[in-house]
Amino acid sequence: MNTRVYYQDEHLAVVCKPYGVLSEEDDKKPNMPALLRELPGCESIYPVHRLDRTTQGLMVYAKTEEAARRLSRLIRDGGMEKIYLAVIEGVPREPSGELSDLLYFDRKKNKSYVVKRERKGVKRARLLYETLGTAEHNEKALSLLKIRLLTGRTHQIRVQFASRKMPLVGDRRYGSSVMNDHIALCSYQLRFIHPFSDDEMSFTYPPTDGAFALFTISY
Repeated sequence: MNTRVYYQDEHLAVVCKPYGVLSEEDDKKPNMPALLRELPGCESIYPVHRLDRTTQGLMVYAKTEEAARRLSRLIRDGGMEKIYLAVIEGVPREPSGELSDLLYFDRKKNKSYVVKRERKGVKRARLLYETLGTAEHNEKALSLLKIRLLTGRTHQIRVQFASRKMPLVGDRRYGSSVMNDHIALCSYQLRFIHPFSDDEMSFTYPPTDGAFALFTISY
């Protein structure tokens, strides 16, 4: 499996994670740390954030323990901007806006739920979205969205739109009725300040496969 590296130095590596590959360590399944360790200069790899196995796109990995601490702190303090592209079923009532919900993640079912009241295990989830275009596929309206996460909850994008009867294309777990090889969700852009050099870092990966191929607009 080819691993696309966008940038690397002695502290970190920015890569594109393919669909079907875990973002964290696993002894039995394909995972990014193991793939990266096969590359020159990536003998030590430390995950600092995650993507669902069913999501493709940009990720950053630390190469040292100190880089992992600094990147983790940067992410915790909101210093890493994460932009996603998604194709959903339907068309949002408002072309852009903010979604805010209370989410509960059931570990046994590996599924998140929107709930009405705060209780143990419930966390606030917020995101901003913008509709970039619409298309029709098999007599069903689909929309391409650009999404900025304000919080990082498990399955957040998937459940927030599914709870509004606009599941992501191909996301059978959350109610999609449109067939697709994978969930139409991509980590499209990462922006952050390099934790050692203070350089501004910006990376973009525009997907063109599956449901994304229905849209011809420039991202």
